[in-house]
Amino acid sequence: MEGDEDRIAESSARLVGRSNHSIVDGGSVGESRWVDGSEVDSESPPWSLLDENDRRHGYGSMRRRLVKKPNRVNPFDVEAMEIAGARHHHSKDLSVWQTLAMAFQTLGVVYGDLGTSPLYVFTDVFSKVPIESEVDILGALSLVIYTISLIPLAKYVFVVLKANDNGEGGTFALSSLICRYAKVNMLPNRQPADENISSFKLKLPTPELERALKIKETLEKRSSLKTLLLLLVLTGTSMVIGDGILTPAMSVMSAVSGLQGEISGFGTNAVVVVSIIILVGLFSIQQFGTGKVGFLFAPVLGLWFVSLGSIGIYNLVKHDISVIKALNPAYIYFFFKKNSGAAWSALGGCVLCITGAEAMFADLGHFSVEPIQIAFTCVVFPCLLLAYMGQASYLMKYPDSASRIFYDSVPESLFWPVFVIATLAAMIASQAMISATFSCVKQAMSLGCFPRLKIVHTSRKLMGQIYIPVINYFLMIMCIVVVSIFRRTTDIANAYGLAVITVMLVTTCLMSLVIVLCWHKNVFFALCFVCFFGTIEALYFSASLIKFLEGAWVPVALSFIFLIVMCVWHYGTLKTYEFDVQNKVSINWLLSLGPSLGIVRVRGIGLIHTELVSGIPAIFSHFVTNLPAFHQVLVFLCIKSVPVPHVRAKERFLIGYIGPREYRLYRCIVRYGYRDVHKDDMEFEKDLVCSIAEFIRSGNHEPNGTKADLESEDGKMTVVGTCCTRTDGIQLREDDVDNIESAGTSELREIRSPPVIQPRKRVRFRLPDSPKINRAAREELQELMEAREAGIAYILGHSYVRAKQGSSMLKKLVINYGYGFLRRNSRAPASTLSAPHASTLQVGMVYHV
Repeated sequence: MEGDEDRIAESSARLVGRSNHSIVDGGSVGESRWVDGSEVDSESPPWSLLDENDRRHGYGSMRRRLVKKPNRVNPFDVEAMEIAGARHHHSKDLSVWQTLAMAFQTLGVVYGDLGTSPLYVFTDVFSKVPIESEVDILGALSLVIYTISLIPLAKYVFVVLKANDNGEGGTFALSSLICRYAKVNMLPNRQPADENISSFKLKLPTPELERALKIKETLEKRSSLKTLLLLLVLTGTSMVIGDGILTPAMSVMSAVSGLQGEISGFGTNAVVVVSIIILVGLFSIQQFGTGKVGFLFAPVLGLWFVSLGSIGIYNLVKHDISVIKALNPAYIYFFFKKNSGAAWSALGGCVLCITGAEAMFADLGHFSVEPIQIAFTCVVFPCLLLAYMGQASYLMKYPDSASRIFYDSVPESLFWPVFVIATLAAMIASQAMISATFSCVKQAMSLGCFPRLKIVHTSRKLMGQIYIPVINYFLMIMCIVVVSIFRRTTDIANAYGLAVITVMLVTTCLMSLVIVLCWHKNVFFALCFVCFFGTIEALYFSASLIKFLEGAWVPVALSFIFLIVMCVWHYGTLKTYEFDVQNKVSINWLLSLGPSLGIVRVRGIGLIHTELVSGIPAIFSHFVTNLPAFHQVLVFLCIKSVPVPHVRAKERFLIGYIGPREYRLYRCIVRYGYRDVHKDDMEFEKDLVCSIAEFIRSGNHEPNGTKADLESEDGKMTVVGTCCTRTDGIQLREDDVDNIESAGTSELREIRSPPVIQPRKRVRFRLPDSPKINRAAREELQELMEAREAGIAYILGHSYVRAKQGSSMLKKLVINYGYGFLRRNSRAPASTLSAPHASTLQVGMVYHV
């Protein structure tokens, strides 16, 4: 087996060597390494294709341990590595003023939730610990100061923000990083070709990484650890969704409750009614997107932070500046010594001062690391400290004002302006969390962990702005239920704190794997990170959990429901994929039919949607058995999600032949990142046909004529970019159409939309200039254009999934009822393709999984 691996490596090295432009500029492989996860030499070949020279430097054995290679080189994977001119795109460094402008914008998007925490933190803390002496005030203030300093500042600003996935953050970004470095993705459709995607960044392994390799091998071998990692990610995701329910309820109620002491007769019922009205209005405008009002967010939050800092300084100077003694952490010890169990309970309220800290990482895709760091360290952090110190100073003189400390500490003449700004800030904080929930659900759908739902893109310029109607109305109803049941912010705070700290714990656990597997640091550093921050967060988690019956059960119940939904959907998706793999049709069956395939070939293009990345799906044989006729050009289309945020247009399509060229059968794998936007049907059809045409015109990927090659599941395949997405159409050059019958004297051939589809605009396809192609390629290209003119039909599998006989009762319950219910109430696979109903054919099959 060792010799076979060496021969495979040598064959791969020769293939890479043919493309000299891929390695000449990059220097030697030993020099082409990532530095601190941010610098790359994109011209070096991926580490799975190291040559003999690298093996002499000690990388050969390392590579064999990192990658399990197949028994033969799949041309589909090897040739996909050879992308001419594939270079990483590095945006220009921002100027100082641009960086500062972006830092100002982060105030309105990232820090809304964190900025509104002074509305309710001390109110909740001192509802558990009554103020009896200055030790209570100074101890609580010291707890808040060091909580903000350790978690948002030390953990997120200086460590977690650097663990971004090509500029994207959040739970799924960490998960995708881990999936790229270790094969822990439960869906077995990963291909070596994916490693050459520009954003599929991998560090070159070095011989010093023995500990990381052992951890990687352990994760890959044990399915229980893979399942545990998946559950960890899904738990964090479900808690984020729960946070999307609790944040609007908590923020809006805290802002509105300021009217209780200002307007006579304005009681709890009035607070609930006004809060519900604001929440209904907030969720009702989600369908319009945040783009139209987004420009107001940063100035409003900027004014809010200035107000917090100014009011804090005013209270410090006017009442008691001695509260700065709380910078001494000894007061934390005195606080716990005096209050013991009550102090422990107060930790659940103290954790509210870091709500929204996870947003710094989750919203990283909208900005970059440096502006977020500048905004927090220069504006958010000092303003929050001044706000809490000012409130503590006020409490030193008026300890009875703890129940509504924020509004009582505001100068009377400034109450109404501050109330208006506080209400707007609460709505902005809620808006940011709602948008983050939409984004999180979309990422879960992209990775096969959430049922397919309708996604509306509310902005043509900013593709990250999305709206999911079902999730929006669910959040609105649950917010109204939470406000109506709890009626007080102190009860909602118990639930809110548990949801926040759980997401942070998940991030800490995932970060430990990133430090070892992705950053290639010593295990000691990962253990230090987990022990230090994990211990602090575990203390807050336990303090929030003891309030289970007082409201903390809400996020647990919500996350449990979403966790079951995501687990059932992922399990059913995995089983259906395994059924497809086990029942795919042999290529020998296809070859035995001959060039005509023994059936009638009708005009047009047939797109057979399949989840398989290789082989012929069972629905194809089922289709031709019941209807022995299909289109003159047949494309087996697989839309695949890869664990990267974005896939560049030039690397999106992976195309090759199935069987001999005259069969006119193609395989097309369309690769999307978890934040990519799927195009509408016209754009997608245009890109697909253009890419197939460019593949034909390249002339370098003809299937070999040997029997072994023809009997393989796939012929040679290559990456073909969507080079025509910004042009008007496919254009046959004059020398291309020469010698083609019916070419006439026309240089440009138009491809019209299919007559069976509702009237659309005429579409032209144009390809870039290329060398002259042979007659066979010209005829094939002409046939493709004629087929496109006749129309495109989408052939989709309509599967009925049932647990096979002999399955356990639990599996039957999950598959037959749980997964079946979710499939019936989610969008069909046709929605992924945006396939027109008039051009769709469905093939019914029963899956016994």
